[in-house]
Amino acid sequence: MRNLDKYKGVIPAFYACYDKEGNISAEGVQALTKYFVEKGVKGVYVNGSSGECIYQSVEDKKLILEQVMKAAEGKLTVIAHVACNNTKDSMELARHAESLGVDAIAAIPPIYFRLPEHAIAQYWNDISAAAPNTDFIIYNIPQLAGVALTLNLFAEMRKNPRVIGVKNSSMPVQDIQMFLAEAGEDYIVFNGPDEQFISGRVMGAEGAIGGTYGAMPELFLKMDQYVKAGDLKKAKEIQYAVDEIIYKMCSAHGNMYGVIKAILKKKKWDFPLQKKKSSHRCSQQLGFYFIPDEVKLTTKSCHYRWLGHFTSPPTIYKKFSHCEHLPVFGVSLFLF
Repeated sequence: MRNLDKYKGVIPAFYACYDKEGNISAEGVQALTKYFVEKGVKGVYVNGSSGECIYQSVEDKKLILEQVMKAAEGKLTVIAHVACNNTKDSMELARHAESLGVDAIAAIPPIYFRLPEHAIAQYWNDISAAAPNTDFIIYNIPQLAGVALTLNLFAEMRKNPRVIGVKNSSMPVQDIQMFLAEAGEDYIVFNGPDEQFISGRVMGAEGAIGGTYGAMPELFLKMDQYVKAGDLKKAKEIQYAVDEIIYKMCSAHGNMYGVIKAILKKKKWDFPLQKKKSSHRCSQQLGFYFIPDEVKLTTKSCHYRWLGHFTSPPTIYKKFSHCEHLPVFGVSLFLF
């Protein structure tokens, strides 16, 4: 049986970092990598959806991964997403990732044209063959890719000994259960949708990869801790809080990832993290500029006040049935 422990835990999706001219910032990539090391997450998922892979060149992606590997210094599990809109570039990125010593590569299926399953399998296997000594993870995100990973396709892919599992970003948690039931304990499934972190974990996902983890890694790490301890009540309370934060980030003026980058800028960075000509670029004054000075959100299990303004860091106070202190967004989250 394979040892998959290095993939079990909280793995944030890595964000693209740009300089003021819209080029990849090596300094920014290294700083973000070190931030994740300091937070104690299991690893990073590089050049995926949250990393704006669709908008980047092959050279951009290479530079980002090189800087991540340099700054991580072996302290993080690194999964490199290498899929492009053609097999040639995807294989080039796979070879490059293996040369850097990443733990695994991953790939979405071909997008735009809905190819038959045998063609999707060939695409993935060609990419995997370009990195013959590296684990391969299937990225299932049908709502964006346009095609879903079926059980038949998954069975075909398991003939490839380098395939170790699935990053499952489809919304039904039943998909996690079905993939695990078919594959068995020698494979791992990662929960993708952040809004159902604990649901995916309870259904059997032993790892989790998410796009909002970077804004609040402390909360996802705490949820993971409670799930492992079997304390689902406390895990659920934090999940509800996380979901409300995600909803609020999504309700801001810009794209959610632009808002997350604004949060990170307020914590650490003073240069742009958003590509200037990206189709989902927001105003340079992102995030808190568009969030009211005071936001009150209430759910059945909890209540918190978000006090923030673009000129000063926000403060979040949250009431739970237990008392704990967690730093979030560079300030304090009090769990009572």
